[in-house]
Amino acid sequence: MFSFLSAITAITLLQPGIVSAALFADPANDYLCDSIHNPVVTLHGLGATYYEDINFLGDWLKTEGFCVYRATYGAYPEFPLVGGFLPINESAVEIANFIRNVTTATGRRKVDLVGHSEGAFQTLYVPKFEDGIAELVQRIVSIAPPTHGTNFANLVTLAQDLGIDGLVQDVLDTFGCDACNDLTTDGAAIEQLNDGTPIVQPGNGVTIIISRDDELVTPVTTAVVDEPGVLNEYVQDYCPSDPVGHIGEAYDSNVWNMVKNALTDVTVKNFDCVLGSPGK
Repeated sequence: MFSFLSAITAITLLQPGIVSAALFADPANDYLCDSIHNPVVTLHGLGATYYEDINFLGDWLKTEGFCVYRATYGAYPEFPLVGGFLPINESAVEIANFIRNVTTATGRRKVDLVGHSEGAFQTLYVPKFEDGIAELVQRIVSIAPPTHGTNFANLVTLAQDLGIDGLVQDVLDTFGCDACNDLTTDGAAIEQLNDGTPIVQPGNGVTIIISRDDELVTPVTTAVVDEPGVLNEYVQDYCPSDPVGHIGEAYDSNVWNMVKNALTDVTVKNFDCVLGSPGK
């Protein structure tokens, strides 16, 4: 089963007029993993991969009894070691296929999605626009999503900071940053997500986690989803002394505990705060 799934999730997706792309699944994805919780699909940020950015959170969730599945999405074939650069709608197709594969391979009806940065945006975008995905998703935990867009310069900086030194700049020099264009305040994906119809789909429970000290996805209120039933949580409301910035949110144990609470439907603080990473 494992080799079969690996083959499926690395299938090249071809669309007319579009550079082909492949989704690269983590070889350590354990489709025989058993848990009382839904399988958790984690989605990395711009310029990152399945083994960077949100990987430590995923590893920690495994120690907490969750089955975690991850893959690098949105990578150009020429630069498979850095993901998230393709246009948002193209990456969404890859992510949707991965979600379908996880439910099929695990035999579970529902997954939970956890994403950071661009990956957080995709946790909202994919269920809304990819056919049949909303019904496969129960909980969505979005860490610092640029829900209503941010500025291009910040997105490029984010890609450079999250990605592998040198390779990210090579991608930017060769292809530019289609995902950055999509995620600016008036970008195509931002306008799609905020098209006047609900962002949150029926049956999906959404938690948005935001840091008031985020210096890259700005203003920080751009992350908010102002819809009934959505829980918009600020890190500093739980841990006032945590100055964690955008990148640090993926590595911050206060955020990790907030994610775990969202995945287990806990709505009160039940952990001790630590000092987070200041800055970006």
